[in-house]
Amino acid sequence: MKSDSSHRFAGIIPARYASTRFPGKPLADIGGKTMIRRVYEQASLSLETVYVATDDDRIFKAVRDFGGNVIMTSEAHRSGTDRCAEAISLISGKEGMEFDIVINVQGDEPFILPEQIDLIKSCFDDSSVEIATLVRRAGPGEDIFNPDQPKVVLDSSGNAIYFSRAAIPFIRDSQMAEWTLRHTYYKHIGLYAYKTATLLEITKLPPGELEIAESLEQNRWLENGYRIRTAVTTLESICIDTPSDLEKAKTHITDFDKFCYL
Repeated sequence: MKSDSSHRFAGIIPARYASTRFPGKPLADIGGKTMIRRVYEQASLSLETVYVATDDDRIFKAVRDFGGNVIMTSEAHRSGTDRCAEAISLISGKEGMEFDIVINVQGDEPFILPEQIDLIKSCFDDSSVEIATLVRRAGPGEDIFNPDQPKVVLDSSGNAIYFSRAAIPFIRDSQMAEWTLRHTYYKHIGLYAYKTATLLEITKLPPGELEIAESLEQNRWLENGYRIRTAVTTLESICIDTPSDLEKAKTHITDFDKFCYL
């Protein structure tokens, strides 16, 4: 699954223990393995270099215990992007090499597929791309109104114009139930990749008004003139935000090892 590339990629999985909705989430058991281990093993199917970046001794030890790479980072980070920015400098020093591109793999997506990581890596075949993420087309009749599932508006080149928790664009003179029949809506898949230099730049930016309004940090980058290239995946992403999410995932996916190709 790992492909040759002129770029040096580093996969970083930000992981913190504290969570309002699901404390200790990275260490939750899924079919006999911790969530963080499942994310790590899936990412390793696509990436040669993978590290967990955490601020918690329990997560640090758990990763070490299964033989994974792990870096301790500051407790002060407000986002996974900020944690990745600190971690890449530490990882470069530890590995003795610089990395061109950082892949930010969400620590609460234990079923991330290597094909999805390969797809976001391919965005950087275009040398002008600074930041990339994945989107998925919403099917006819699919719920596009859930504010917990951000939507993305794209330009003709596949760059993101705006991220919103609302369903945009608004389809005038049409019943809301028919919107997905009248327009192609894209849902955001929370996998990011950045050129390393760009990552270090965007984490120095102050929060933007659109970011604050939507509580979506990627709008900060757009507000400051950065372009975000998207790639369209047909594969669904299963994010575990709460204990109930985990139980729902278990009812739909009973054979974890078969699903995860492990």
